[in-house]
Amino acid sequence: MGGIGSGRRWHFDAKETTEDYRSIDVRRWARDGLLKPDHHFNWQWSRHGEVVASIKVEVKPESVVLDYRHRNGSDDWTPKRYSVHLSETPCHMGGARKWFLCPARGCGQRVAILYGGAIFACRHCFQLAYPSQRETQGDRAARSADRIRERLGWPGGILEGGDWGKPKGMHWRTYARLCREHDALADRALQGFAEQLGQLNRHLERGRQPN
Repeated sequence: MGGIGSGRRWHFDAKETTEDYRSIDVRRWARDGLLKPDHHFNWQWSRHGEVVASIKVEVKPESVVLDYRHRNGSDDWTPKRYSVHLSETPCHMGGARKWFLCPARGCGQRVAILYGGAIFACRHCFQLAYPSQRETQGDRAARSADRIRERLGWPGGILEGGDWGKPKGMHWRTYARLCREHDALADRALQGFAEQLGQLNRHLERGRQPN
């Protein structure tokens, strides 16, 4: 579930990101032909091939009805059923683009994606950042190193080390160049992680100081 070098980023003072929430994307539903009036369908989320959550969706002429259960922590499950209104804007090449209107009280913003909590709402209502918005230079270096590892067919995460062998068919010159780039990025990422740990330790030390 994450750790330094595993590909999952962490910050002791960061707010949650869009990756921390399940989401529904009206563009995906429209592309899959699911937004036909009077249509019913189930939408599911999976992890490692197993379904971990689902909602029922009923399509109306100008809205969708979401039907699911929600709970906080170990509280009892609470049934949720409410409408999310839809909007359309014309596309330059013809046709129309679908949007959700955020159902959170006082919002109504036109968005393509809603994020699930007690209700499905836009990222502004949940005050969510995009993952890239909380990346440090070390994070970006680790992500770039991971892309090289993927190209080389190496296990993910810079803590797995380097030089797991050259992929079949790759020129040795290309392999050597990618190894040098990977090692430089990995060094930069580890330095960044060390700086983050130092910041965290200083933060914890300040918290222990007597008033």
